[in-house]
Amino acid sequence: MATRSLTLARLLRPYWNWLAIAFGAMLIQAAAELLEPWPLKIIFDYVLGSKPMPAWLSGWMPAGDTPLAVLNVAAVAVIVIAVIGAVGAYTEKYLSTAVAKHVGHDLRRMLYHHVQRLSLAFYEKRQTGDMVVRLTSDIDAAEDLISSAALGIALNSLTLIGMTGVMFYLDWRFSLIGLSVAPFLFVIVYRLTRQIKQAARDVKKKESELASVVQESISSARIVKAFAREDFEEQRLNRKSEENVTLGLKARSIKTRLPPLVDIIVAVGTCLVLWFGVRLVITGSLTTGALLVFVVYLGKMYKPMKDLSKMADTLSRAAVSFERIAEILNIERQVRDVPGARPAPPFLGRIEFEHVRFGYTPEQLVLQDVNLVVEAGQRVALVGLTGSGKSTLIGLISRMYDTLGGRITIDRRDVRSYTLESLRRQVSFVLQEAVLFHATVAQNIAYGKPDASREEIVNAARVANAHDFISRMPQGYDTMIGERGDTVSGGQRQRIAIARAVIRGAPILLLDEPSAALDPESERLIFEGLSRLMKGRTSITIAHRLATVRDADVIFVINDGVISERGSHEELLAKGGLYAQLFHTQFRTNEDVPPAPRERAAVTELAKRASIARIRPVESALRKSPQLP
Repeated sequence: MATRSLTLARLLRPYWNWLAIAFGAMLIQAAAELLEPWPLKIIFDYVLGSKPMPAWLSGWMPAGDTPLAVLNVAAVAVIVIAVIGAVGAYTEKYLSTAVAKHVGHDLRRMLYHHVQRLSLAFYEKRQTGDMVVRLTSDIDAAEDLISSAALGIALNSLTLIGMTGVMFYLDWRFSLIGLSVAPFLFVIVYRLTRQIKQAARDVKKKESELASVVQESISSARIVKAFAREDFEEQRLNRKSEENVTLGLKARSIKTRLPPLVDIIVAVGTCLVLWFGVRLVITGSLTTGALLVFVVYLGKMYKPMKDLSKMADTLSRAAVSFERIAEILNIERQVRDVPGARPAPPFLGRIEFEHVRFGYTPEQLVLQDVNLVVEAGQRVALVGLTGSGKSTLIGLISRMYDTLGGRITIDRRDVRSYTLESLRRQVSFVLQEAVLFHATVAQNIAYGKPDASREEIVNAARVANAHDFISRMPQGYDTMIGERGDTVSGGQRQRIAIARAVIRGAPILLLDEPSAALDPESERLIFEGLSRLMKGRTSITIAHRLATVRDADVIFVINDGVISERGSHEELLAKGGLYAQLFHTQFRTNEDVPPAPRERAAVTELAKRASIARIRPVESALRKSPQLP
């Protein structure tokens, strides 16, 4: 169960004092198990039988060694041994469960901490349902190992060793008869345990797939209903569930073979002991009390054997769960603080890309050789075809990913020289899909600054043009928002996200298509809020709707992984390159958006250089412009 980054000993180390007490209680419990049949032996040998009591035992009899006095002592001993065993069992079980729960908490926190700090590339390759299973069911299996198996195995092993020692002391030949079945038990348990472990591994994998289907379907409920695909989703779930049932039954079939086989072997061993034991009693070679101790010990000795065999399932599931948890913990953090990283000072906001290369795999580069400079306080726009790497580029600034080559600097220092936390604290994002949490409006806004006052929250909402609609909500800023913000409109969700960025007060602002798919009025309100937010900050905006970036100080056009064009809106139109093509394509399909006067001149100049096939649609579009004389 030990792995390079995760061992059971490492998890248990903080709780060694609790484990020591539990181990002591377990020893008391094991001692009580060993002593339990001895009062019966005394009664059968020295009260009901005629065997004389040894002198050493007579000394333990406070009221003498008369049969009645011995009976009284033996009866009290039964109760005392039972109470001692019960106290030991309770203490051991309580402390082992407490340790298991705390270890489960530590393990869950360790796994979640590690996952939270992995790069976005990890999340893009993993299914959410699988991670949920690892954080819940797999950790529950690890808890079961500690609470019911770890000390249980030790207790059963100690009891087995102790009882074997006593039995050999009484009669070693008779003990060998009782233990003759042990090798058969070992072989069966060993062989079936390997099969159980593989079956448990298959079941866990299928459980993860099933959880992923459920999570994906529920989180996409709006799309499922919009396309009337409820039946399809049900069939998809049914298929995974049936596969899970099949694997579960297969695993159960293997598990259920073990107890009956163990019971049969134990019955054979018991039969041998009784057959030989009674014959020895008849011949006088063994007392009735000694036979009784042997039979009771044999039953108690076979019980830990059976328990150990039944624990094969718990051990197998725990081993598989530890493997799955360790698999995640062993994933190296691709983005981490480098040795010597220091907290970032307050940024001015100058950003520079120097020969930056990046790809999600080294063989497929998204950014080939990016070189650009964004001066402090500039309003910059990124434009390019879908999939050209715009979102990836701004993700590199806050080290959501790390470059494969080249470097990115902020205020002329490599971003890798700053600690991640201090770097990201000074960068705000407004994304195309504004994700809100199931919390109040105020808590969602304050997510960017957890210690924000109510006044700061309201001021941020005013800047983002969100205060008016928030005030009209049933509980105002204390209104609960549904999961992922589904209880508010897209425009409202986006304005709350802008308020979240406002309250952060970061000097660098990154906008990834913040107004995509919104109506003109929502877009106007959002850009009013953004214009206030951008004042005095370095901002980089990704936009497909080029009408929203015409006022940018500089526009960079990304094509084939490089910056192919740069300049102002008018300069790029005059060049007649990719930006001009994108603009005119949108202009032809959005004739209700007239160009500015300077744009018309640029368009006219471009049209003169264009082919006849392109002149006609451009002229047609220009004639329809209401600003033309």
